[in-house]
Amino acid sequence: MEKYLSYSHEVLEAKEKGLPIVALESTIISHGMPYPQNVQTAREVEQIIRDNGAVPATIAIIDGKIKIGLTDEELEMFGNADNVAKTSRRDLGYLVATKKLGATTVAATMIAAELAGIELFVTGGIGGVHRGAEETMDISADLEELSQTNVAVVCAGAKSILDIGLTLEYLETKGVPVVGFETDMLPAFYTRESEFSVSFRVDSAKEVADMMRAKWDLGLQGGAVIANPIPVEDALEVSFINGIIEKALVEAEEKGIKGKDVTPFLLGKVKELTEGKSLEANIALVKNNAKVGAAIAVALNENK
Repeated sequence: MEKYLSYSHEVLEAKEKGLPIVALESTIISHGMPYPQNVQTAREVEQIIRDNGAVPATIAIIDGKIKIGLTDEELEMFGNADNVAKTSRRDLGYLVATKKLGATTVAATMIAAELAGIELFVTGGIGGVHRGAEETMDISADLEELSQTNVAVVCAGAKSILDIGLTLEYLETKGVPVVGFETDMLPAFYTRESEFSVSFRVDSAKEVADMMRAKWDLGLQGGAVIANPIPVEDALEVSFINGIIEKALVEAEEKGIKGKDVTPFLLGKVKELTEGKSLEANIALVKNNAKVGAAIAVALNENK
């Protein structure tokens, strides 16, 4: 792995000292938010993790290496660089071999985290089954990764642009626990609630750590979705955001936008139609996930 993995000084020191580490994706920087909010949020999220007893490891592909932990200059570069590839499982080998810039999605970040021995990953929201997937077969690789890669994923549920019901059905088929952190209901990214229940509710980081350790000790492959609702004060109203998503979906269909281009288009359109409120909510929920994720990473580290 030395040929392919490169650790930042901070992460390498954490590994040597046996400190808890939290993986972070880089697609949220390059494709998920505009500049300068993307870089500012990335820095603030990393600091929240440090402040809560763990070490951040933002992951990306640079010059033929899977970088586990980015420097401040590298964070800035991903916030501004052109032609950064959105990297999932299928893309990793090609981008490493060709030494192109790649920003990791949930799936690719999980793979890289497991290769680096990191058990906990914080993101905004997972991908899932897209609306109309019964015809298009448009299903995020994130779901398959959750079924086979041993990394727990803290998120604010599934993005509300998806078919959440089918996403949960897919995860159930694959044996992936969907765990509500202090909630019985699956949050839907911008909102604290949806019409769907979680598999289990947990009320502490220790409960999550104990569950994941038991799962992995039993040889049950795969991760888990740790669904952490957006803070009350930052949540958007359900009917408001759902109406806007419906408008954005219609426009995407009219313009023939498909595949991996759908999510960036929809998120951009939602931001435009909410006059920036969705971006503010996105930033707030990622920071909240970082706080909870750091606590779980600490608990997992104590329960090795």
